[in-house]
Amino acid sequence: MKQVGQLRRRVEIAPIIRTRRSARTNLTAFTLIELLVVIAIIAILAALLLPALSRAKNQGLSIACLNNLKQLEVCWHMYAVDHDDIVPPNNSVADLNSGSLLANEASWCTNFARYDKDPITIESGLLFPYNRSLGIYHCPADRSTLETRDGVKLSGPRLRSYNMSLSVNGWPEASGYLASYMPSYKKFTDIRSPNSSQLFVFLDVHEDSIYDCLFGIPVQAVWGDARVWWDIPANRHNQGCNFAFADGHAEHWKWRVPKTVKVKFAAQPVPPEEMPDYQRVQAGVRQRWD
Repeated sequence: MKQVGQLRRRVEIAPIIRTRRSARTNLTAFTLIELLVVIAIIAILAALLLPALSRAKNQGLSIACLNNLKQLEVCWHMYAVDHDDIVPPNNSVADLNSGSLLANEASWCTNFARYDKDPITIESGLLFPYNRSLGIYHCPADRSTLETRDGVKLSGPRLRSYNMSLSVNGWPEASGYLASYMPSYKKFTDIRSPNSSQLFVFLDVHEDSIYDCLFGIPVQAVWGDARVWWDIPANRHNQGCNFAFADGHAEHWKWRVPKTVKVKFAAQPVPPEEMPDYQRVQAGVRQRWD
């Protein structure tokens, strides 16, 4: 009788075990509809996250660019300390139409960004002994490549993305051209208007505009209210540009109007909607000799 009772219990339990096993089997399986729903959810999440990740990446590149400019600014200050307050000369200037040199004396850098692949054009500059890293001359967000003087694109990256302001030591004893057309400060302690926290020294230049080593913009003492870009600031940092100033700090400026180069190597008129950006840059350079 005992054996019969045990057998009866086994028979009664067996359907329950089979049911539970069946339930477990059903729970581990996905239907096609369920898989499609999961894929759709993942796609939606990716669409939401990718722009944020892109912005984060761009922000990281901008911070790296600011760091480069900060390091160049440190070199600039160290040069002045070693040379009785005289700031580094800025004498690599070319005629954009002919390519002929208007000033070719001692300079912080002699590299022609679009064409020169030999690092000697940076290594022979007056700032290089203070930081022997070529990388600090190039913005990490600058994807432009070298080209021939005939405009043929090459595969190699450029060595330089930054220019020095026309307000910084044009060394008038050596270059009558710069002395006549570009008021600049030869000594650090002479910087007055704008003051050292407002006078920018280095900036990131638009890849379609950069050429020689000097960033020029019309000054009121010579050209009055000209309202044209000679050189155009960069636009690659979320519609913005990075600057380093004479007091040693660096800033990111957001533009109201995207910066584009409409005519290669020519003065570009500034439309009314872009005037706030233009005047902001113009306010960062020396306007007169007095």
